[in-house]
Amino acid sequence: MQSRMTSPSLADIDDRLNLTALLHARATARPGGVFAEAKDGSGEWRPVTLGEFEQRVRAVAKGLIAAGVALGDRVGIMGDTSLEWSVMDFAVLAAGGVSVPIYPSSSEKQCAWIVEDAGVTLVAAQSAEQRAMLAGLQHGLVAVALTTEGLSDLADAGTDVTDAALDERTADVVLGDLATIIYTSGTTGRPKGAMLTHGNLVVHAANVELDPHFGAFVQGETRVLLFLPLAHVFARLAMVLALSSGAVIGYTSSHKTLAADLASFKPTWMPLVPRVLETIYNRADAAQTGLKKTIFRWSAKVARDMSVAQESGGPGLGLKARYKVADALVLGRIRHLLGGRLGYVLAGGAKLTPQIGHFFRGLGVTVMQGYGLTETTAAQMGTPSTGQIMGTVGHPIAGCEVMVAEDGEILARGVNLFAGYWNAPEATAAVMRDGWFATGDLGEIHQGSLTITGRKKEILVLSSGKNIQPAVLEDSLRSHPAIQDSVVIGDGRHFVSAVVTLDPVLLPTWLKSHDLPDMCVEEASRHERVRELIGRAIATANEHVSRAEAIREFRILPREFTEAREEITASLKVRRAAVMEHFADVIESIYTPSSSGPSAA
Repeated sequence: MQSRMTSPSLADIDDRLNLTALLHARATARPGGVFAEAKDGSGEWRPVTLGEFEQRVRAVAKGLIAAGVALGDRVGIMGDTSLEWSVMDFAVLAAGGVSVPIYPSSSEKQCAWIVEDAGVTLVAAQSAEQRAMLAGLQHGLVAVALTTEGLSDLADAGTDVTDAALDERTADVVLGDLATIIYTSGTTGRPKGAMLTHGNLVVHAANVELDPHFGAFVQGETRVLLFLPLAHVFARLAMVLALSSGAVIGYTSSHKTLAADLASFKPTWMPLVPRVLETIYNRADAAQTGLKKTIFRWSAKVARDMSVAQESGGPGLGLKARYKVADALVLGRIRHLLGGRLGYVLAGGAKLTPQIGHFFRGLGVTVMQGYGLTETTAAQMGTPSTGQIMGTVGHPIAGCEVMVAEDGEILARGVNLFAGYWNAPEATAAVMRDGWFATGDLGEIHQGSLTITGRKKEILVLSSGKNIQPAVLEDSLRSHPAIQDSVVIGDGRHFVSAVVTLDPVLLPTWLKSHDLPDMCVEEASRHERVRELIGRAIATANEHVSRAEAIREFRILPREFTEAREEITASLKVRRAAVMEHFADVIESIYTPSSSGPSAA
């Protein structure tokens, strides 16, 4: 079996083309070209040219210098996805600093650790509450407003800083220099600061653009809607790729406005986590009743059949005829709701359920599933724009390599590999193997494509000695419209069980679609009919594994997992240990002899 895949680098980048120089080169070449569109007070999209963007960046950078930011100083950025976030990020770099993103949902405890560990001297935060909290973390920490007005005030304070003084800050910056410290989600302990260089972002973005297997989505006049938090490395790479390739960026920060923003901005590509695609599909399905639901599900099946046919020689005449009807009844309307121009979705951060991938590809949206980590500057792998095999994460992007070790762990290296963990040389050494980064993920290479099979640290060992990889079951359960999260249990136990949480956003529509009364999450968790329907989802998940690996018992938890309780990370990954601790009584009730909970067998 193949154990290694390599894609040579295609980008030949000047060592002085750091991120600040990249912006200047683009703004000089096309000062009137549109960098982004941002919504004004009336909700209309207003263009911001490359020239205007660079001018704002330079003005804010001068303000940072006037505020005391020195070469190499770490500057925190905490706020929703916005044009102001991008301005601050590039301004920090232009001032010779290092940007440190902080998720806007981060708790005070998480913020305190990042500020202390990174040695942050100044932080830009969106809300007054965030600024007050951050300013109180350590004496002397300056907190400025990450708003249009706040950045204008900062720029006004820097009017005495000359252009020459500003340019001097980046005169000696090369690709190998540190650009940003991005703290990992920390599912198994304290977050670690991954150090990414200018080259990690610039060269990686250039290789994505040049790679003939992946770069189709940025060819020509393209538009990208950024929805993920810019504290997420995936969104950050997308922002740099948009600048590098000339794509117009649109910013949307809330799931509440995502549908409207898709329709009005009309993106041609988007980076997303699979959960967003699942939510779009589940909401569309749950909104239908009676005959309309029957028609929707028939059309969805036709879309999936069309996608599957693309991997096996193409559709026959009968399928083409059914697709034409499905397109007229349902699929065309969904494409319109997505803006009408969405051709590519880059999905990463979690496993994409093949059923969802097939639906969107059948709809006409190419879903390019990627794989990577903060330490690999987001995508290390990706399914190509053509010739995809759904369920895999494809092969390495240009400039990247992967190898599967004897124990099944995925190892990675390439132009995108981080420079190590900030202030943590021992942690860095622990994940490096002769120049290869040990990802902690398990995988298999078959027919030139990598499939992720689970997490090395999450293997469960039953009391019988049987090894269980929970990811297959958990991924299946999370694709259910009413289920928000799931945790499979069994380590040291004599059978496999699970706890699940209900999605408070989709729950009302799901209840209505099953002729059930409106209930809160806690009430629904105790309702017998709800338990019966979730039991069916458990049974469906069990079809993916052997009988010995199947879930025999489950519980619906009375509340969702929260970041404040440190049960999930800012990037929505579940912290298994915290869940096991917080719901220990529920879990023990599953395994006590008197347990009378529902069986999924």
